[in-house]
Amino acid sequence: MHGLRKNIDLIVNNHFEIVNSNIERGKIKHALFDFDGTLSLIREGWQTIMRNMMVELLSETPDCESQTELAKTVMYFIDETTGKQTIYQMIGLAEAITERGGSSIEPLEYKKMFLERMNTHIHERIKGLENGIIQPDEMIVPGVFDLLNSLKTRNVMCYLVSGTDDEYLKKEAAALNIYDYFVDIFGARDDYQNFSKKMVIENIMIDNQLRGPELIAFGDGFVEIEDTHSAGGISVGVASNEKSRHGIDMKKRERLINAGADIIIPDFRYQEKLIAYIFAEGQ
Repeated sequence: MHGLRKNIDLIVNNHFEIVNSNIERGKIKHALFDFDGTLSLIREGWQTIMRNMMVELLSETPDCESQTELAKTVMYFIDETTGKQTIYQMIGLAEAITERGGSSIEPLEYKKMFLERMNTHIHERIKGLENGIIQPDEMIVPGVFDLLNSLKTRNVMCYLVSGTDDEYLKKEAAALNIYDYFVDIFGARDDYQNFSKKMVIENIMIDNQLRGPELIAFGDGFVEIEDTHSAGGISVGVASNEKSRHGIDMKKRERLINAGADIIIPDFRYQEKLIAYIFAEGQ
């Protein structure tokens, strides 16, 4: 517990936590961003919606556990797959239903069911952004615009990649006024086997002949952090508290460190200090 307290203080006082001090700084040329929870808060609450749907369906199976146990099992699964395309979570749901003696439908049908609930949840947010009642700053992780502008002035090429479907990703990025910051945007698609964050990272590195520390990734999910770490890039875990828009989500922090994050931040409020560190400026 004492060690945990020390790490929390490090974030409060210095605005970010250095997990790996051995990264090669000052080489960054390209930056990859996850979307939901990393930049956007439009879909805040998606985990609860997915959990409730999964528990509801699993509760109808012959050999299901108690509601409490189901909720724990489902949340663990969602946490471990955050950052993956939604279809993979629905494949997991179909398998879980079958394992409990139930009769499952196609994972794509479960995905449609989830998206219907999700779209109902975020409809007013999207509408508000589009008609100006809601300002982008209200639906974005604090400091995002400052960070993107800092990277732009340093000629860093930025990419947006998400497990959210491509059409929704582009629509929401446009609604938040961040679409034009990215040289390319990659969202989930129906031929899901031909798309993954790992593939995007590998292609960016091959196409641009990058060494590991020339790529940095920002994400709040296990997947993009693990894939960047495996590729030798610099990984910044965004342990954002999506509901309060302030402070750190300790569950995210633990998950991101386990995935291989080099740096942990709660948001981008103090991006100038982070930028100075990762670009080795003033040293």
